[in-house]
Amino acid sequence: MTAAADLPAGLRITLDPALRRIDGGRVLVGGSPLRLVRVTEAGSDLVDRLAAGDPVPTTGGGARLVRRLLDTGMAHPRPDAVDPPYGPADVAVVIPVRGTPAEVGPTVAALGPTGERVIVDDGSPEPLAGGGRLRVIRHEVSLGPGRARETGWRATEAPVVAFVDAEVVPEPGWLDRLLLHLADPRVGAVAPRVVPVGGAGARARYETDASPLDMGPAPAPARPGSVVPYVPTAVLVVRREALEAVGGFDPGLRYGEDVDLVWRLAAAGWTVRYDPAVTATHPVRPDPRSWLAQRCAYGSSAGPLAARHGAAVAPLRVSGWSGAAWGLAALGHPVLGAAVAAGSTAALARKLSGLEHPGAEALRLAGRGHLLAGRSVAQAVRRAWLPAAVGVALVSRRARPAVAAAVLGPAVVDAVRRGPTAAALHLADDAAYCAGVWAGSWRARTLGALLPAGTGPVDPPSSVLARSRRAG
Repeated sequence: MTAAADLPAGLRITLDPALRRIDGGRVLVGGSPLRLVRVTEAGSDLVDRLAAGDPVPTTGGGARLVRRLLDTGMAHPRPDAVDPPYGPADVAVVIPVRGTPAEVGPTVAALGPTGERVIVDDGSPEPLAGGGRLRVIRHEVSLGPGRARETGWRATEAPVVAFVDAEVVPEPGWLDRLLLHLADPRVGAVAPRVVPVGGAGARARYETDASPLDMGPAPAPARPGSVVPYVPTAVLVVRREALEAVGGFDPGLRYGEDVDLVWRLAAAGWTVRYDPAVTATHPVRPDPRSWLAQRCAYGSSAGPLAARHGAAVAPLRVSGWSGAAWGLAALGHPVLGAAVAAGSTAALARKLSGLEHPGAEALRLAGRGHLLAGRSVAQAVRRAWLPAAVGVALVSRRARPAVAAAVLGPAVVDAVRRGPTAAALHLADDAAYCAGVWAGSWRARTLGALLPAGTGPVDPPSSVLARSRRAG
């Protein structure tokens, strides 16, 4: 991987909608995690030109500033005008499957022009057949999707590998657009948005808001701590060089192998991009039992991932100030909690004394951080700490209102908006995921997926594996 800040000619960027420019444009506030970046007058002028649509500088200090904006999530690439480094013929498509030809057919038909095509039959009851340009490699017994993908990409030679799950249908032109991102030599992988399709009734409507494969409508770099902490391998286009650099998929992971790969790529210095301008569809699970089993399986990956990645898997990342404020409120001392929050605002104002309006910025940043922390604490209670929270509520009358609000609040909102069935689905989703977290942690003999982690005073809290696009 190149270590240069050089950017591809013709690249343009879009400033993140949440980015704020203060102190006459010389201080940028935004990114994921949230941070403050001070720029020179020349840097501020460059940001103005980039916001107006000018192409990015490809070398020098301007390129370094653009790289900083892209790496922090303050800006996102628009690679439409760059020269593509690869074409579809340079791509090997790997499709892992344990099922029937009917599950693979729509996926193959939607691929469009590509190079090599490999199906890895992971122990299907009836062996799948290849033919023409489609090669089939069979595991006689199921070894899991990670092992199937590992078998597939190592059987190819193309410089780019596209992993596409069976039953996933990418939109026309998907590969051309995603390959443009690889014009940036630091980008090791790129993924589109995967949206649920099919089904009827309340569960299908619930999936529209809460699919674990849908990472939302906003572009972002995918890495721990980002608003998009990982991308699924339902569709993932990866540079072979990057795969080889990190050793491919971890064969010891039955679930969470995609999260692990993305995080190892990020740790090795590669950028993983999420581009929701490209979409693919994935069918909703056909019945409640398989739907709950999927949620539980995803939760069970947290323990093994914690054994490999430590605090990146923490169910809650929160500053000490926010943790203390919400902890006191939960224990029945809201006034003391508010006092701690006020103290954090004053402390942050002193750290921001170099700004023109440090008090106002401290109030804005600290207030936002505390509100996000409250939402993240509630999510951690539902999706990681539910058994412990229920135990606390049974022995502490003071804690019962806070536990009830954290556990039932989002379901009550769903009941008002969409009816009681949606509320029941939300509760079942959280409980199944939490059960998986505890089961996976027990099997991995680690508490890493159950313990919170700290952040700096400006970083907003973010839940990594329990991410949901729901407001609750």
